[in-house]
Amino acid sequence: MGESLIIETSGLRKTFGEIEALRGLDLQVPAGSICGFLGRNGAGKTTTIKVLLGLIRATGGEARVFGLPAGEERASVEIRRRAALVSEAEDLYGAMTVEQMIRFTASFFPGWRSDLQARLLRRFDLRSGTTIKRLSQGMRTRLALLLALCRGAELLVLDEPTSGLDPAAAEEVLQALVTYIAEEPKTIFLCSHQIAEIEQIADRVAIIDHGRLVLSGSLDALQRSFRRISMVFDRDAPAVEFRGAGVARVRREGRALTVFSNDGGDAVLDQARALHPVSVEVAPVGLKEIFFETIAAED
Repeated sequence: MGESLIIETSGLRKTFGEIEALRGLDLQVPAGSICGFLGRNGAGKTTTIKVLLGLIRATGGEARVFGLPAGEERASVEIRRRAALVSEAEDLYGAMTVEQMIRFTASFFPGWRSDLQARLLRRFDLRSGTTIKRLSQGMRTRLALLLALCRGAELLVLDEPTSGLDPAAAEEVLQALVTYIAEEPKTIFLCSHQIAEIEQIADRVAIIDHGRLVLSGSLDALQRSFRRISMVFDRDAPAVEFRGAGVARVRREGRALTVFSNDGGDAVLDQARALHPVSVEVAPVGLKEIFFETIAAED
């Protein structure tokens, strides 16, 4: 039996006039995972989130959350009941105090976690009597995260949750997420420009570019698979074509020839040694390099 999927899209398309925001997106997010959703500006990340939560309707294809069709009105209401969105543009009532905002939100959710609320109020240093309009951006984000976690959502959709936060505040938010997911069987879909943050807490990664999924999988497997193979020659590097499924990108600069491999690099390494370079170095790569090399290959 395959793993249970919380999010699944197939051939998902969304157009705005002549602009194709999503162009056949195929995405899978397993239950219980922390999935980092990466892409440059305009890649289609926020559009994907809005389609998944039923906030906008897809032009074509299919999107399912909890097995429910996101494009159907009744199903989308159920999806939003079971999922929580935390975004940099979180809409909170500025005239309310922190306590009033919490009580107002809790009234809609019978399973509200008062124990978790108390812990997060202390951890986030949120003062109950402070009006929301007086909170910093960082404190607003902490409050929004508290509201999402305490309502008992099965799926947390986080759209740039640390945007505008200083490093210490961002780390606090990330650690709260890691602690929460360790204690609760929940799923997190984390959309962020901060690649280091995703590398820190995600166990899965999905990279989108020009409205299509270009790479996905477990973070550990991707990092085991990708390699940078660097060769140095005693004269200008040869203008050679590397063949095989493992070649993602080749860069030639003077005496150096670099091959970015996405399939372990063994076949590429054999070809490299046959060129008799002065030196050959094989190095693992981090998520940042995987991301930039992957989207560069799409241009």
